[in-house]
Amino acid sequence: MNMKPMQMSSNQFPPIFRSSLLISLPKMATTSLQVQQLAVLYCSSKSKKIKKQKQLTQQQQQQKQKQIHQNNNKISFRKPTPTPLLINQKPYTQTKTQALDSVVNDLEASVERGIKIDIEIFSSLLETCYHLQAIGHGIRIHRLIPVNLLRKNVGLSSKLLRLYALCGHIDKAHDVFDEMSKRDISAFAWNSLISGYTELGQCEDAVALYFQMEEEGVEPDAFTFPRVLKACGGIGLVRIGEEVHRHVVRWGFANDGFVLNALVDMYAKCGDIVKARKVFDKITSRDLVSWNAMLTGYVRHGLLVEALDIFGQMLQEGYEPDSVAISTMLTNLSSLKPALQLHAWVLRRGFEWNLSIANSLIVVYSKHGKLDRACWLFKHMPERDVVSWNSIITAHSRDPEILRYFEQMEDSGTVPDSITFVSILSACAHLGLVKDGERLYSMMRGKYRISPIMEHYACMVNLYGRAGLINEAYATIVETMEFEAGPTVWGALLYACLLHGNVDIGEIAAEKLFELEPDNEHNFELLMNIYRNVSKLEDVERVRMMMVERGLDS
Repeated sequence: MNMKPMQMSSNQFPPIFRSSLLISLPKMATTSLQVQQLAVLYCSSKSKKIKKQKQLTQQQQQQKQKQIHQNNNKISFRKPTPTPLLINQKPYTQTKTQALDSVVNDLEASVERGIKIDIEIFSSLLETCYHLQAIGHGIRIHRLIPVNLLRKNVGLSSKLLRLYALCGHIDKAHDVFDEMSKRDISAFAWNSLISGYTELGQCEDAVALYFQMEEEGVEPDAFTFPRVLKACGGIGLVRIGEEVHRHVVRWGFANDGFVLNALVDMYAKCGDIVKARKVFDKITSRDLVSWNAMLTGYVRHGLLVEALDIFGQMLQEGYEPDSVAISTMLTNLSSLKPALQLHAWVLRRGFEWNLSIANSLIVVYSKHGKLDRACWLFKHMPERDVVSWNSIITAHSRDPEILRYFEQMEDSGTVPDSITFVSILSACAHLGLVKDGERLYSMMRGKYRISPIMEHYACMVNLYGRAGLINEAYATIVETMEFEAGPTVWGALLYACLLHGNVDIGEIAAEKLFELEPDNEHNFELLMNIYRNVSKLEDVERVRMMMVERGLDS
């Protein structure tokens, strides 16, 4: 078959080929055969070029794989850029209380859905509430615990009881205690309840509970005796303390350091400082608590020489009294000289601006008439609490400046307490500031919601009585007071009657005092002076004979 040669024009070639052709053969007349040859040559050249490029690409890939293998597959990535919305965003953190709240919420939802909660979860959450003192969450958890489970599980009920006792809900704690089925197997629940009563000042209940514990055959542990001995010290009856001491020996805790420290403190508070020292001398490994207990015991009993001796021994042994011991020493020292020496020691040790020590120094200097020093200390205190303000206000009890200090106290944001108003009302009484006293008394009840105690009523009676407003003073007792008046109230009224010669109300006040304090000679003498001032000599003799009959005539 004859094939005609293919004819191609120059426009049919690729651009690169056309340009090369025009450059190489500008004047050559191209025949059809030459065109075919050039086309074959171009295709052959192009296929070789493509083949060579493939080989080069394969070599590059092999080299890259080899390099990756040599670098232990370590690949470097481009540094990521943060999402714009997340730039400068702070992570959300929960407090422990917030986290506890979330857990309790989930727990309540689970119980509502009928899911049974494991005992360990309740136990763990009550432990957390105890450490955080989260009584509100503890009450919510209590509501979720089945009654039968709480009654049967001693560990669970003990932890709930401890939480209530710690937070001052002693009635709820005792309710849980009464429902416990096996409370005699451990002293844990008893200890918690004894501690709760003691911390609330209900020391008689705490001691009674201890003896009930003994009657029921519950074995005390090392934590029982420090708690009950503290309660004994609160009562102040050394015979009860001695009985508990015998129990300490019987149960084998006579050499326990914590128990011995508690015994020293108990005997000192009960007035038997000799026995306190005997126990102290038996302690082989004394710690800071031991020294502080003995030191404060001597100070409270006014035994300055012995206190300074213990203080010196304490320093030699490498112990320093804590802020409570130093404050106790300062406020109980009767003489200014040792107080100045102790202040100098405090300065050397750098303790001067400890809050409790600074407060005590204000009391010391004001008590000894050094009001300028007390004011200087107060002015330079780096921090103040309500005790600081009460101390400086009491220091100005005979100075009209006391009202300015009270205003500064309010301006500082410190909330006055019951003691604040006793001090300032007493000052108003001595300064004759009746209107200010009435205003402050009204403020105490209205603005600060403080219910008056016996001392507040005594101050108001004194306020009116010293100003000659005897009827108003008497009305305060019989119309305003919400409880029976005590000796301080009737005594203030009787003294006012002496000042202003009011016989009728003076006789009423005296009769009440004779009932309340039958052995107090001072009350009889005040009434005799009232009669003597108005020349009622027969009544003077009658009162004197009453004193003789009661064995009070000196």
